[in-house]
Amino acid sequence: MIIDFHAHIFPNTVAHRAVCNLEQVGRVVAYTDGTLEDLRHSMKEAGVTHSVVLPIVTKPSQFRHINEFACSITHEEPDEDGLSIISFGGIHPDSPDYKGELRAIRDMGLKGIKLHPTYQNTYIDDIRYERIIGYATELGLLISIHCGRDLGFPRQVNATPARLHHMLEDVFPGDKGDTSKLILAHLGGHDMENESEQLLVGGSYYMDLAYILRLALPEQILRMSRNHGIDKILFATDSPWSGQKEDVEYIKRIGFTDDELEKILYKNGAKLLGLKKS
Repeated sequence: MIIDFHAHIFPNTVAHRAVCNLEQVGRVVAYTDGTLEDLRHSMKEAGVTHSVVLPIVTKPSQFRHINEFACSITHEEPDEDGLSIISFGGIHPDSPDYKGELRAIRDMGLKGIKLHPTYQNTYIDDIRYERIIGYATELGLLISIHCGRDLGFPRQVNATPARLHHMLEDVFPGDKGDTSKLILAHLGGHDMENESEQLLVGGSYYMDLAYILRLALPEQILRMSRNHGIDKILFATDSPWSGQKEDVEYIKRIGFTDDELEKILYKNGAKLLGLKKS
């Protein structure tokens, strides 16, 4: 059993255009074509049993159709191929009714939300995000946050480790409140691992390993994961921008123990998602 806690797909009608555009802007080559069908094929090849899909709402008007698509693809119970897709919902910081939209996401049965400060052109310590994070936490929703740089916007960093640290102090002052619903993607800061290690490692929130496994130094990944707490580290790929099969193979040979791998690859994610024991 393996959970990829960070994947992206698009509706079939826009997948080709979206992936091609992102490949050109980010100067990367996608590992899938961005469709649900190709993600499922990737999962089978990699031995991934559950993929958490993280949609990004880039303007408030997208709220309804993005979250309806999220609901349509979500099935927590593995299907006849042994595969499970669990999509989070999306919300934009410019939402005119963030509380109503968060309640709608909860009522749809979606387990969490995805925030991408760069694509949403808002700093993570902006009051609009802080209100969303605070209320989503009250509702029991999980919150996955893109952290650090994004290949599509290399000069624009809206969620630096410093700003994330500031947001945490604002929303959860003096360790008040429950930060265990937060997931800081990319080990707290893509291409900003040193700052993340200094400012973010050790909190009660989770961190995922999306798009960082084969880019950061293995010794730093091991050190940060262990210092943060193996129980709060999630296997993740950022598919289609990294390969599930390649990342599964890689994480198994960089130095984690078998017990650590069992937690990172499945147990931690299963606990966070509330999955039934199989």
